[in-house]
Amino acid sequence: MNQSPTRREFLSRASGGFGALALAGLCSELQAASDDPLAAKTGHHAAKADRVIFLYSTGGTSHIDTFNYRPQLVADHGKSITASRWLNKSGDYSRFLIKPRFSFQQYGQSGAWVSELFPHIGSVIDDVCVLNAMHCESDGHDKATLAAHTGSAQFARPSMGSWVSYGLGTVNQNLPSFMVLAPAAPYAGAQTWSSDFLPACHQGTHVMPGTEPLPNIRPRNQATELQQMELAFQNRLNQSHLAQRAADQSLDARIRSFETAFGMQREAPEAFDLSQETEDTLRLYGLERGATSGFGWQCLVARRLAERGVRFLELIDVGSSGNWDSHGDMGDHVRLASAIDKPIAGLLTDLKQRGLLERTLVVWTTEFGRTPFHEQAAHAGREHHNLCFSSWMAGGGVKSGLVYGQSDEYGIVTAEDAVHTHDLHATILHLLGLDHERLTFRHAGRDFRLTDIHGRVVQDIIA
Repeated sequence: MNQSPTRREFLSRASGGFGALALAGLCSELQAASDDPLAAKTGHHAAKADRVIFLYSTGGTSHIDTFNYRPQLVADHGKSITASRWLNKSGDYSRFLIKPRFSFQQYGQSGAWVSELFPHIGSVIDDVCVLNAMHCESDGHDKATLAAHTGSAQFARPSMGSWVSYGLGTVNQNLPSFMVLAPAAPYAGAQTWSSDFLPACHQGTHVMPGTEPLPNIRPRNQATELQQMELAFQNRLNQSHLAQRAADQSLDARIRSFETAFGMQREAPEAFDLSQETEDTLRLYGLERGATSGFGWQCLVARRLAERGVRFLELIDVGSSGNWDSHGDMGDHVRLASAIDKPIAGLLTDLKQRGLLERTLVVWTTEFGRTPFHEQAAHAGREHHNLCFSSWMAGGGVKSGLVYGQSDEYGIVTAEDAVHTHDLHATILHLLGLDHERLTFRHAGRDFRLTDIHGRVVQDIIA
């Protein structure tokens, strides 16, 4: 009497021996670029950095209260000036100069000025290149945030992380090439990590801090061999379905998401397991053992993912305490700075100690700065200001212990070696071995790029 085949036998026969071959292709990190858009690729020129950790403080951090010390602003506190921009409008506005709310001191051999808000970052400032003459097009949160991430303040465009994934792929097929560690989205929402018109496989994977940062990633309680055969059979059906719909990018991306998810079952749980870290390392980030949230957690997990091959990591600084949009009281900056100061310094120190900083580009920025003046002489807050703000870079081929760019004496406008957001993007791509003018994608009848028709590489800050 013939017995019906078992589920295992059925899957094995249905795959026609295809299972082992399909699984090998599924998990291989050496797939040809023509077959896999996420396969590791070489850039346009020799790279100085292999990966990026992008730290984003949402809300508009005040440059004149953090990294851009303006002694003349202190001296002329309370004096009246005429400002050319106020609350997103151009014109002539009589305003009162407001000095920094926090004291500054010089740190390190470089003698860079850092405010009392960031003593830990001050202690590692010799590893940092401060950009004190940044500027951008908009002083509206949504537009400026979009521009900081996508290069466009007006239209939906792929994020920088998606462009990097598209240009370089990933060196670890078991983890996404672009990951975003954030308890919430910044202004402009998930568009900040969207792939937009690029293939959807380059979209950022959003990770929520917590006890289960990647839900449902652990494998089902079944034999690995059986799961492999199931996936092989599913892959064969998927590829047959895709072959009839080759132009459907979303379908291809969904198939690839299943492939990545299988690899993540093996690698992601270990990458997020901080129990392996020493007490000294946890202290470096300001973390208590067992913590599963906070910016220290984001920074330590970013280091673990970076050393496991994730190409682009964004850490969004936004939490239950709000963001840096301190219209009413600059005292908010104290709480916000204390949440990120030690973790960021710890990240730079940890990367350096492990020999990773040299090839890891760490970038900190915000969408814009805050006004050095106000319509009320005694007002405790500051308004949006896009004409000048501060950012910084470290590692990954950037000169260390350098303060680049100068504002005017009050921090109102850029005065020397200005760096536009487009220039920052062009420089980041350049350090990764990508030419921002050649990294293009054909869409809607034209070639698009991260920097559009703008941008220059800031050669003076490259080591």
